[in-house]
Amino acid sequence: MAAVPAVLRSEWTKIRTVSSTVWTLACALIVTVAMGAALSAVLKSTFNDLGEVERATFDPTFVSFSGMVLGQLAMVVFGVLVVGTEYSSGMIRTSLAAVPQRATFLFSKVAVAGALALGVGLVTSFLSFFLGQALLGEHRTTIGADNVLRAVVGGGLYMGLIAIFSMGVAAMLRSSMLSLGILVPFFFLISQILSAVPKAKEVARYFPDQAGAKIMQVVPDAMGSDKAPYGPWGGLGIMLVWVVASLLGGYLVLKRRDA
Repeated sequence: MAAVPAVLRSEWTKIRTVSSTVWTLACALIVTVAMGAALSAVLKSTFNDLGEVERATFDPTFVSFSGMVLGQLAMVVFGVLVVGTEYSSGMIRTSLAAVPQRATFLFSKVAVAGALALGVGLVTSFLSFFLGQALLGEHRTTIGADNVLRAVVGGGLYMGLIAIFSMGVAAMLRSSMLSLGILVPFFFLISQILSAVPKAKEVARYFPDQAGAKIMQVVPDAMGSDKAPYGPWGGLGIMLVWVVASLLGGYLVLKRRDA
């Protein structure tokens, strides 16, 4: 029986020695911070051009997280590669021969990669916030304002959970290409489009990204967005349900199918 600490060390070695996973985390940080900073600067100069509703519900914290739309895609790629590379390279057979306890193997991988994604997510979230607020000028807020710290920490949690959700999906599908072919269009196109369609948005608001993003809002219905039937923590709870379901599905597939 493989000892859990040894499995954790093994998974850490796999992640840090594969350049693609390191680069995707770096991209998640750079893209999120850069895009958030750019949009913060634009909104500072065009604030007076916003509509009355947008000005009334202006959320400087949420604006600084504008880059999450693209940054989360890098987290999706990271989560998929952590699991999917084992299958595409054939290493899954070696890994399961070394760690035949499949729950230990999968959840050790998720624990190490998830902790790394969460750490990068938190750094990204705080950098995005402070740089965004510096660029917003007189429209900025502070970390000590009501609910701002919750939103900033929540931004890091959101990025980490997106990566973990992607790991579960990749474990179910057993293919990096198939997983990316489903998750990237879903988060970047389908979810965004459906959230703007009158009838479909009633369902889309319960998608993991739409629900989880509420944790990053300080002002309810920020920037004139539609009112949701749940609050910030409720939205994060919905996202957690999706994450748990994906991990459970991934474990059941790993348990019942050969490598």
